[in-house]
Amino acid sequence: MELRHLQHFVAVAEEQHFTRAAERLMVSQSGLSSSIRALERELQAPLFVRTTRRVTLTEAGRALLGEAERILAQVRSAHDAVAAVRGVLRGTLSLGTEQCIAGVHVARLLARFRRRYPDVEIRLRQAGSAALAEEVAAGRLDLAFGVRTQADTDQLRNVSLTSEPMTVLCHPAHHLASAAVLTPEELGGEDFVDFHPDWGPRRTTDAAFTAAGVHRTVTLEVNDVHGLLALVHEGLGIAVVPRHFGLKPEAGDLTALPLKGAAETSYETVAMLPPPAATSPAARALMVLLDSWIPDA
Repeated sequence: MELRHLQHFVAVAEEQHFTRAAERLMVSQSGLSSSIRALERELQAPLFVRTTRRVTLTEAGRALLGEAERILAQVRSAHDAVAAVRGVLRGTLSLGTEQCIAGVHVARLLARFRRRYPDVEIRLRQAGSAALAEEVAAGRLDLAFGVRTQADTDQLRNVSLTSEPMTVLCHPAHHLASAAVLTPEELGGEDFVDFHPDWGPRRTTDAAFTAAGVHRTVTLEVNDVHGLLALVHEGLGIAVVPRHFGLKPEAGDLTALPLKGAAETSYETVAMLPPPAATSPAARALMVLLDSWIPDA
């Protein structure tokens, strides 16, 4: 099995099309097809279901994809490590992050990183914490900032950055606004504004209400912080969010109330990384920079 076979396989899997994959790799379509057939012969299993419009992965192909991505990521890391030994940090830093993450100011951190390591290309992807964890474990991202969604595994480790309590945001005229403290049991009948289930704050809130044995109804589901705050501001529901969300200018005059209950109401921000041996030099350099710099509150 050659590395180019795996590179070709991953390109076809991502493009779901041989012609587009060949154009992306700058190889002939016949050469690409021959490479895939050679890989299928070696593995003694078909990797794609081919149709006139697109190709899709077989069960064997899906099993190979994650391993192929990890192998290629390790090869890139090896090249970068050799360059780092020579005193040159270059290559690509692929970073993922959730929106408005606590404990790190991503834009400022990346600006400092670029000034110090101008030869490293920075790629940034924004998504929910669960998806980011999968991307790091699969080797598609060098590291990500998000909320802890799982325990450490052979492919993923969590480095704690900070934690903060969850609070309830509501309109000042809401009947809960005069409360001093709220519990999940007191909120069971309310309409909620919340993020998609993949997001860290949503997962934290769901865990807190599940631990309390309380069912809640999310009537309005969004994928950005500003949209959530606007809906709460219009009185369309309440939201359970990390405390720092309520300190944003967009929160305006919204009422923020402490949420007390199970331990799951603590919102922990982490850096998600591969195992140390698989962590790229660029990712290590970013973490060293983060560790040496305390961002503005």
